[in-house]
Amino acid sequence: MGMNKASLTVLLASPRGFCAGVDRAIQIVEKALGKYGAPVYVRHEIVHNKYVVDSLRAKGAVFIEELDEIPAGHEDRPVIFSAHGVPKSVPETARAREMFYIDATCPLVSKVHWEAERYHKNGNQIILIGHAGHPEVIGTMGQLPPGAVFLVETVEDVAKLNVADASKLAYCTQTTLSVDDTAEIVAALQKKFPQMQGPHKEDICYATTNRQAAVKAIAPESDAIIVIGAPNSSNSMRLVEVAALNGCPKSTLVQRASEIDWAWLEGVKSLGLTAGASAPEVLVDEVIERLQERFTVTIREISIIKEDVHFKVPHILNDTSSRAA
Repeated sequence: MGMNKASLTVLLASPRGFCAGVDRAIQIVEKALGKYGAPVYVRHEIVHNKYVVDSLRAKGAVFIEELDEIPAGHEDRPVIFSAHGVPKSVPETARAREMFYIDATCPLVSKVHWEAERYHKNGNQIILIGHAGHPEVIGTMGQLPPGAVFLVETVEDVAKLNVADASKLAYCTQTTLSVDDTAEIVAALQKKFPQMQGPHKEDICYATTNRQAAVKAIAPESDAIIVIGAPNSSNSMRLVEVAALNGCPKSTLVQRASEIDWAWLEGVKSLGLTAGASAPEVLVDEVIERLQERFTVTIREISIIKEDVHFKVPHILNDTSSRAA
C-alpha cells in the first residue's frame, strides 16, 4: 500500500486556531471547575466548538442557554458567560437572583460594547454591522435600549436604511466578520451618511483579520482548502468564504477529520489547511494524521505574522481562597 500513495502538499496557514479571547474563556471554565468543583454552569457554548464544549462538559461544565435553567438551590454555583458577550439584562438577572457569575466575554468584544454605549450617551443612533441572531450581535445590541441599534448585514441593507438624524450616527461591527465585506459596507454607509462616526480602529479583531490574511496567502497556491471549525462559528465560516473569493473556490468546513470527504480530495495536489479561532490545534493534528494515512504528505507552513496577544483571567480565579465572592 505504502508505495502507491499519492503525494500531497499541505499548505498550513499561520496564524490559525485559538485566539487569546477563546484561550482565556476556556481557561476561565477550567479554573472555575478546579477552584469550585462541578457543576459550573456556562451560559451558551463557551466558544463555538463541539470538541471544546464536549471536553469541558466531561469535566463537569453544564451548558445552558438561559439563567432560568439553573436549578433552584444552585444559585451559589458559578455561572460563566460565554466569550461572545451577553446583553446587559443577563448580569442584571444574575445579580437580582444573587447568583455568582464570572464573565468570560472576550475583551475585544467588551471594547465594542463600550464604544456602542459611548456613542449612545453622546446622542447617536448606532448602526451595527453584523449577523442577525449571532450571540455576539445579540450581546452588543443588548447593551442599549430597544430601538437604539440598527443592524446592517449587507450593502443592500444600507440602501434601505432610514435614520431620524443623519448627523447623529455612529457605527460598530461584530469582531468576527469578513474584513473585505465589512469594508464594502462601511464604504456604502460613509457614502450615504458622510457625517457618520466610527471606531478609530476597526472593530474586527486581530485574530479574525490575521486568520483571513493567512488564508488569502495560501489560497492562490491551493487546489482545495479545508477549514477546521464549527458551522455556527462566524469567524470559521468567513474563512471558507475568504478562501473561495481569493483563488480557491474549492473550500469547505469540517468540524473533525471524520467529516473529510475523501472523494472531494480526488486529484488535489496541494491542500490548504487552517482552523477557526475556536478550534484547538489537536484537531489540526488529527486532520494531518488522517491525511498522512492516505497520502505522502509534505507540510509547508505559511506564516504571515506572529501573534503574541494574551488576556488575563479574572482575579477571583487566581485567588487561592475557596469562598465564592
